[in-house]
Amino acid sequence: MPFEKLELLRSKKQKLSVGGGLDKIEKQHAKGKLSARERLLLLFDDQTFVELDAFIKCRCTDFGLGELDMDGESVVTGYGKVDGRIVYAFSQDFTVTGGALGEMHSKKIAKAMDAAVKVGAPVVGLNDSGGARIQEAVDALSGYGDLFYRNSIFSGVIPQISAIMGPCAGGAVYSPALTDFVFMVDQTSQMFITGPQVIKTVTGEQVSAEALGGAMTHNSVSGNAHFIADTDQACIKEIRRLLGYLPSNNLEKAPTYPVNDDPNRYIEDFNTLIPDEANKPYDIREVILPMVDHGEFMECQPYFAKNLITGYARINGQSIGIIANQPLVMAGCLDINAGDKAARFIRTCNAFNIPLLTLVDVPGFLPGTTQEYGGIIRHGAKILYAYSEATVPKVTLITRKAYGGAYVAMCSKSLGADMVFAWPSAEIAVMGSEGAVNIIFRQAIAAAENSAETKAKFVAEYEAEFATPYKAAERGFVDDVIEPYTTRQRVIDAFNMLESKRETRPAKKNGNIPL
Repeated sequence: MPFEKLELLRSKKQKLSVGGGLDKIEKQHAKGKLSARERLLLLFDDQTFVELDAFIKCRCTDFGLGELDMDGESVVTGYGKVDGRIVYAFSQDFTVTGGALGEMHSKKIAKAMDAAVKVGAPVVGLNDSGGARIQEAVDALSGYGDLFYRNSIFSGVIPQISAIMGPCAGGAVYSPALTDFVFMVDQTSQMFITGPQVIKTVTGEQVSAEALGGAMTHNSVSGNAHFIADTDQACIKEIRRLLGYLPSNNLEKAPTYPVNDDPNRYIEDFNTLIPDEANKPYDIREVILPMVDHGEFMECQPYFAKNLITGYARINGQSIGIIANQPLVMAGCLDINAGDKAARFIRTCNAFNIPLLTLVDVPGFLPGTTQEYGGIIRHGAKILYAYSEATVPKVTLITRKAYGGAYVAMCSKSLGADMVFAWPSAEIAVMGSEGAVNIIFRQAIAAAENSAETKAKFVAEYEAEFATPYKAAERGFVDDVIEPYTTRQRVIDAFNMLESKRETRPAKKNGNIPL
C-alpha cells in the first residue's frame, strides 16, 4: 500500500480526534467539562474503546452548513468494555456545532443502539448538546423521533443509561427521560423543555437556567434524574459502578462477585435498633448497610421522595434492589412522589432480573387535600401494580409498623411476596392502636366515667392482641417471625432458595399501569 494513503488515513483520524479543535476543547476544560472522547476513555476499560462511523458527515448544505467543518457529525459512537463486559456508548461533542443533533448525528446513535440490542449490551449516552440543528429542520426532528422510538422499543431489553453533562433542551430531553437511569453533573448540566428566555417571554416568570433545570432541581424536585455528581469524572465513575449491579440484557442475571463477607454474620445491634416508643424515628439505613455485603449501597434518587429509599446492593455477592420506608422522613408515609419512585424502581429491577428486598415500616398513605387532589390514589396504585407485575424473587421484612393499605402496597404476601419475615417489633394491623380504639370503642369511651383511663385500657388491650406480627403469622401472611440479629442470614437463605424461581403472567400486549 502506498505510504501516502496511510498518511492520509492517519491525518484524517488525527483531525477527527480533536473534534472542533484544541481551542474549543480548552473552552470545555475551562468550564470544568471533559471533551467527548475524554469521557469515553474514562468510561471504558483501558485500550478497549472502538470508535464507529468516525467519518460520517452532515449532508445538509442549507444556511451555510456546507461551509462548516463538521467531521464526525458532532457525536462520537462506539463500543468497549466496562469491567470486562461489552457496552455501547455515544458521546455528544459540544466542540462541533455545540453538539447539535441533525440527521446523520441521530443515525450514528441509532446505529449504535441497534448494534447494542443485537449483541445484548447496555447503551450509555453522554449528552452535551445545544439541541436540534435548526438548519436541518424536519430532518433533525425526525432524528429525535428515531431515537425516542428505539429508547421505547429497547426499554426492558438492554439497560439504557443517560448522563447529562451539559445543556439538554427542548426535544433532546425526551430521549434521556425514556432511558432507565439519568445522571447529571452539578452546575454544568441542565435539562428543560423551554429555557429561561422562552418562559420569561411567554409567562413573565424570571428564573435562571440552574434553578429551572439544574442537576439538583431534577434530583430533588422533579425526580427526572436519579443521580448527581460533582464532576464529569465522578459521574462516569458512578456509571461504571451502576453497570456492575446490572445484567447486560434482560436474558441474563446481574454478575455475581466474589465476597468475603460472612453470609451467616450476626448483627447484634438489630436486636436493640427499634425504639420502644412507637412514634420515635430511626434511620432505615441502619438496617440496610449492616445487612448488605461490606455495607455497600448505591442509593437511587436519594434527594427525591426521601420518605422512601431505593437502591442497589449485593447480598452474598448477588445484586438485589432494595425498597425501604424511611421513618426519619414523614414517618415513612407513602405519598405521590414515593409512589412514582417505588413503581419505577420495582419495574426496572423486574425487567433486568434483579431480586427485590422490601423493608417495611409504614404508618399509611400521607393524608391531606394536596395529596388527594394530586392523585395519590392513582400514584399509590402504581406501587400495587408494579409489585403484582414483578416475577423476580421478592423478599419482605417488616421491622415495625405495617398499617392498612400501605402495608398491602409494600410487597405483602397478597401482592406476591415469596417470603415475608417480621421482627418481633412488627405491628401489622388496619391502623394504629389509638385510631382503631377511637373507632371500635367510641361509644364505650364516651360513656365511661374516666374516658382517658378507659381509652388507655382499650389501647393496651388492642396493642397486646393486634399490634404484633403474630396474628398475620397465624393467617400465613408472615412466613416467620425472626430474631433481628439473624436477618442477614435469613434473607440470604431466602434469596438462595428463590434463585430458581419461575413465575409467569397471562399473555397480553401490555398491561395498563395507572399512569
